Amino acid sequence: MPRAGNACEHGPPEIRGSGGPPAEITTIAAPATPPGRGGIGIIRVSGPKAAHIAEGILGALPPPRHATYKGFRNALGEPIDDGLALFFPAPHSFTGEDILELHGHGGPVVLDSLLRRIMELGAVPAKPGEFSQRAFLNGKLDLVQAEAIADLIDSASEQAARAARESLQGRFSQAIRDLMARVLDLRTYIEAAIDFPDDEIDFLSTAGTGDHLAAIGADLTRISHAARQGSLLREGARIVIAGRPNVGKSTLLNALAGRDIAIVTDVPGTTRDVLHEPIQLDGCPFHLFDTAGLRETRDKVEQQGVRRARDTIGQADILLLVVDENGPQPQDHEILAGFHPRPTTLIVQNKIDLAGIRPEVFATGPGIRVNLSAKTGAGLDLLREQLKIQAGFRRDTEGIFLARRRHLDALERARSAFESAGRQLAAGAGELVAEDLREMQQALGEITGQYTTEDLLDRIFSDFCIGK
Repeated sequence: MPRAGNACEHGPPEIRGSGGPPAEITTIAAPATPPGRGGIGIIRVSGPKAAHIAEGILGALPPPRHATYKGFRNALGEPIDDGLALFFPAPHSFTGEDILELHGHGGPVVLDSLLRRIMELGAVPAKPGEFSQRAFLNGKLDLVQAEAIADLIDSASEQAARAARESLQGRFSQAIRDLMARVLDLRTYIEAAIDFPDDEIDFLSTAGTGDHLAAIGADLTRISHAARQGSLLREGARIVIAGRPNVGKSTLLNALAGRDIAIVTDVPGTTRDVLHEPIQLDGCPFHLFDTAGLRETRDKVEQQGVRRARDTIGQADILLLVVDENGPQPQDHEILAGFHPRPTTLIVQNKIDLAGIRPEVFATGPGIRVNLSAKTGAGLDLLREQLKIQAGFRRDTEGIFLARRRHLDALERARSAFESAGRQLAAGAGELVAEDLREMQQALGEITGQYTTEDLLDRIFSDFCIGK
């Protein structure tokens, strides 16, 4: 099968929906260090006036890519501060534009004075994420790498930081581009065969076409699995603790969280609202939700708590259905029957210390059962391990890259187009196979930003820090 060339190579993206003439390129500036007092404060400037601003503040343009100790001066030549100046001429800079960085002392008065002088010389305040957005628009980063900068800053665990670095270094992007190249190869081959029907080879019936499509599907499955694992590391799974009143739900929440969050009493209906507590298990983030006991009640406040509990269960990734030492009762089965589709469920038989039952994990009809005592701690390690297993977490993060919800959505659309292509190939509909492959390529290209819209870019970069 012929190669399709380098159509998927990384370069400036195709932005849809921009319309009208291109806007004048401004010079932007912002602090690159957090607000407040500190030993060092950094201001970053990017754009066509960066060299002019450097001359106006430093008296002369510093040597490219060299840290130069200089005095920073205001319009009257009076000193503002002393520090290091670095100049990175385009295109060999983070944004692809001229960049000036001024490293001075971290006091807010000094930085404000310096920033005010920069604005006098023609810069405008940078919007959140605008430096990274310019790097993307100038082909210095693809969209996955740009998002990885924010994800690395926001990492809540070592595993998440490691996965974010994998994305920043281009591992996720390269996997997507390689897959896009294979899709484009097959699409080009099919379209060429359609355009030249006089050839004797029936491409749709050849084993090679089906083999290539199967290989594409295997790659897509591998990438999707790694992306789901990366999404788990970034966002965490929602674990909802539910069940009848007085079975020990709040005690279990406190035990998993390692501190007293919920009030624990022998009075049924004590928990009236949903309690949320983030935790980490071996670096994997989870979100615990403790809910009101599920029962019929005339208490209006408790009724509202029960409604909120049911709403929260409907959003669960994993449901912990807690029962007491007597095991599941008919009411518990009724609780499970009320949810369609039902989330992944672990039956937690609590209070085993009262019945002399040993801690263990075993399979049952409704799901995996874990016998434990939240009060004594017996069996809690079994539950923690099951939570990681059911969430798909694995200790080895090698090959995992951090992924966002939009990446998973795009991969799902690519999967749908791939499955349609397989059905059309089996039916001998060549033109429809090519169209499905085009849709698959489009969905994959949205991940790296090869095909995107201004609205999407604005949403993504608005979550970044100012100065990044």
